[in-house]
Amino acid sequence: MDKRKLEQFRKRLEQKQQDLMRTVSRTEQDGRVADEEATQDIADKAINSYTKEFLFHQSNADRGLLQMVDEALQRIHDGTYGLCITCGEELNPKRIDAVPWARYCISCQEKVEQMGVLR
Repeated sequence: MDKRKLEQFRKRLEQKQQDLMRTVSRTEQDGRVADEEATQDIADKAINSYTKEFLFHQSNADRGLLQMVDEALQRIHDGTYGLCITCGEELNPKRIDAVPWARYCISCQEKVEQMGVLR
């Protein structure tokens, strides 16, 4: 991958990283606020519980994506960005353009997803 293209991906990934860190922080704050709210009846408690559960799942998804973005930035630093972490093949340019934090080529991604279903 040429240096200009690599620099574009680095900037996109760093922006995504900053956005995700803000989102995770905001979600954690919203979860703390939900914990602090005094609930009075069973309906309020149910809504509060649902809200906390929703925020927890949202935060987990954002953290997982943040980890993939961090790993992609590390691969840029290591000089392995754009290569499948399993087989070492070059990722399809359209794939990496659509998902700059992609770790696997299409073939390996399909295998990973099949294994996830079997677990």
